This record gives sequence, structure tokens and C-alpha cells, in this order.
Amino acid sequence: MKLLYPVSWKDYELIDSGEGEKLERFGKYILIRPEPQAIWRRTLAESKWQQMAHAHFNREQKDHFRFGDEVKGGWKKLQPIPDSWDVNYSYKDLSLTLRLALTSFGHVGIFPEQGENWNFIFDTVSSWNKKGSRVLNLFAYTGAASVVARSAGAEVTHCDASRPGLNWANQNRQQNHLDNIRWVYEDALKFVRREAKRGNKYSGIIMDPPPYGRGPDGEKWTLQEKLDELISLSRELLEPQQCFFILSMYAVGLSATVGLNVVRTHFKNFEEEYGEFFLKPKTGNDLPMGTFVRFRG
Repeated sequence: MKLLYPVSWKDYELIDSGEGEKLERFGKYILIRPEPQAIWRRTLAESKWQQMAHAHFNREQKDHFRFGDEVKGGWKKLQPIPDSWDVNYSYKDLSLTLRLALTSFGHVGIFPEQGENWNFIFDTVSSWNKKGSRVLNLFAYTGAASVVARSAGAEVTHCDASRPGLNWANQNRQQNHLDNIRWVYEDALKFVRREAKRGNKYSGIIMDPPPYGRGPDGEKWTLQEKLDELISLSRELLEPQQCFFILSMYAVGLSATVGLNVVRTHFKNFEEEYGEFFLKPKTGNDLPMGTFVRFRG
């Protein structure tokens, strides 16, 4: 099992974490956001956090150690900060500009630990000696992975059940001066079922499914109930050679071995790597940020 943290970031830094929150720098701005896994004590004093931060997202719920499906709370601006701004990410020949914003649910538009997957995608697609490779990004959010795959030369299908997320992803595409990405506004599992029936194939599949959620027509998604079917259908969609697959999961209580077992049930003859992503501060405790299973073929 591997423990990986992103090393390519200059515009992101985990400063400290603890007592149910994390202190992070995104470009020029420092934010305090909830983090249910940070059950230890902070390294820096709370007064230092408040002094450094530009904005603080307070999540109003009794149980601070697991998130429910309804968000109550909001941002309190402690210093001047715009509602949106850009950060940059660089790796080898990859140079990304990504738009961030203070959303009503406490996210800002990227998950910084995914930088390790972006590097994996860029290296893999760039190494292929074929044209017209197709990559499918499921639960694709604001599209950083889609932009990376497109930058590396793949034809990208980006599927998400959020209209605002699709609009945000298109802004990221435009900011990086890329041409067309195929946008699909649909429940990911429904889309994959239909693609399998059509016999469509992809050279790469990326997925970062949430623990729970709703599709455009109210479809209920629960990770434990639906993941096996999703991976099974993905096997039908994935090309057998010059391919890659990435499963990321951020679900408190599910180990990396859970994802590995599901993937191994359906994908044979691939050498997987699996483990945990984490964020590494200059001082203080490492912060776990979910699990991954991925392979190249």
C-alpha cells in the first residue's frame, strides 16, 4: 500500500489541521475549512489561525466528525478576499490555471491531493503512441482531471450531475485555451449503463464518486450500494491495452483495501497500485485525504 502526497503544488499549502478543521493556502488566500478526520489538536494556536485566515467556513451541525447530505453554515470573511480567483499548477510540460471560488457548501473547486492523479493521467496519456484516445471522467466536478487529460492529447468525455459544476469545468477549459470537451449532464451510473449497451470504449476512466448524492432526476447514489456495479460496467468500457483506470474515494471508514477488492473483482491481469492520499504540512500532522486504486495497461 502506498501513501502519496502532492509534491508539484506551489499555489497550495496545508498550513495546519486539528480539532475538526484545516488551515490551507490557495494562492494568495488562506482559508479555514471543516475536516472531520482532523481529530487531533492543532499545532498553531487558534488565535494564529484567525490572524492568518482570509475566510472561515463554519459548518453548523452537531456531529463534527461526519458530514451529512445537507450543508448548513457559510463563509465569514476575516480579511478582504474576492469571491473567485485563480491558482496555477505545473508538472513537466503541464501548466494549468484553475478557477477557485467560495461555494455555499465549503468547497473551493479543487481537491489538492488529486495533483498526484493529475500527474499520473498526464504521464500516461502523453506516453501513448496513438491518436484519438478517449478518456471518460465520471463525477467530474469542476474538471481539473478533464483539463489535464485534454492537455495531454486525449478526447475527453466529462460527466457530472451538477449544472454549476459543468459550467465551472467549461470555464477551466477556456482558461487553459483548450478546444472541445464533451459535456454530459447526467447521473454517472445511468450514463455508464448506456455506454456499455452501446459498446463504446475508452482508453482511460477516472472516477471520484461521493459517499452519497443525487442525480439530475433525483437518482439516489450511495457508494456502498452502487460501487460494485459501476466498476463492473467500467470493465466493459475500458480498452484492454494502452489504458488506465483511477478510482478515488473520500468516505470516512472505508479503507483502501475496500476499493482494491472491488476493482480486483472485475479487472484481471492488471498490476494495481493502491493506498491513501494525504496532505503534508511543513509542521504538524499529516492529513489523510481519501484512498485510491489505479493501474495502467
